[in-house]
Amino acid sequence: MTSVEPPVPAGPTPARPTPAVAIDCAHFTAGRCRSCSLLDRPYAVQVAEGESVARSALDRWPGVDWRSTVTGPVSGFRNKAKMVVTGTVEEPSLGIWNPATGGVDLRDCPLHEPAVTASLPVLAELVTRARLTPYDIAARRGELKHLLVTGSPEGELMVRVVLRSTEALPRLRKHLTWLRDALPAARVVSVNLQPEPKAVLEGDEELVLTDAATLPMRLGGAAGGAGGLTLHLRPQSFFQTNTTVATALYDRARAWADELAPLSVWDLYCGVGGFALHLAAPGRDVVGVEVSPEAVASATLSAREAGVRARFEAADAIAWATRQSTAAELVVVNPPRRGIGPVLADWLDGSDAAHVLYSSCEVTSLRADLDRMPTWRPVRAQVLDMFPHTRHQELLVLLERR
Repeated sequence: MTSVEPPVPAGPTPARPTPAVAIDCAHFTAGRCRSCSLLDRPYAVQVAEGESVARSALDRWPGVDWRSTVTGPVSGFRNKAKMVVTGTVEEPSLGIWNPATGGVDLRDCPLHEPAVTASLPVLAELVTRARLTPYDIAARRGELKHLLVTGSPEGELMVRVVLRSTEALPRLRKHLTWLRDALPAARVVSVNLQPEPKAVLEGDEELVLTDAATLPMRLGGAAGGAGGLTLHLRPQSFFQTNTTVATALYDRARAWADELAPLSVWDLYCGVGGFALHLAAPGRDVVGVEVSPEAVASATLSAREAGVRARFEAADAIAWATRQSTAAELVVVNPPRRGIGPVLADWLDGSDAAHVLYSSCEVTSLRADLDRMPTWRPVRAQVLDMFPHTRHQELLVLLERR
């Protein structure tokens, strides 16, 4: 194990025991699935090594105030199942595709939340009842490509059926009543059309089959966070797959922002508005920017329902920001793995923003972005183990001017 400096206590962060060993998974042991590449390491080692990697990414900036790594459950934490459907109508396989061995059924994957796991046998039966022919990747035949299931903290579900075409849609509609009876937790059921013969998870067209079109994700409050807020997810909206750690991420961001007391905040790459909605406060102007109209619609609904003062715009975050003549006092960026890139990094470096709060899921791109922003320096950082048993992590960094 890499030796690391003991992390600084995180103040109000509740203590959580760190399990001594990682979970036991028959699929990993048998070599059928290696998605959790660190599963053979004790969890304490995973956490320590992850923090070491994060610290190394910021080692050129001395004096960073490192807060304790935030951890959550090591199993039953994943709120979303992305299941490739293979096999036959009579015996469908829900899991992953292994080019060497074919489909691997992962209905018993120990990472999924209980409500998500419980839904998968029902969805397998739906495949048989509705005669949804699994897509044959090699032959490019069949209709059903993926089943995507998202669970809320209260156990409600969003079920998305990814089809190659509308050929099976009438049969799916016919069995919708059966599905709702067999799986009453399914609040939202939709069909996504993905006609392309390539490894793309979903297409652009979505058909919602239920009256409800959003899945409420109730965060905080009785669940453990400060206050409490409901985020609405539409079928094509992005949300972190670890609800417990995502709630902690938003709480940390809110606490750090409240210390700064900015009068204006931008949330770039805002998704369904998690940061923007949590950072909104009386007298504070908050704008969220996201390229997905579905996500912006979700964020707008959440703000209206919660009575939160925040507005959202559907636009490319880089193009929108670089068109502005002046920046917000606090700019929050939560980019994809590739980072914010040179255009936005250069613009932020020359902007009049007072602070940047950078939520990174890839420390390599974070380091590259910071190298292009010489007028900024990281002053506080915290790792949040959003993806246990993998080398991926979330790193929240507060930047201020040199």
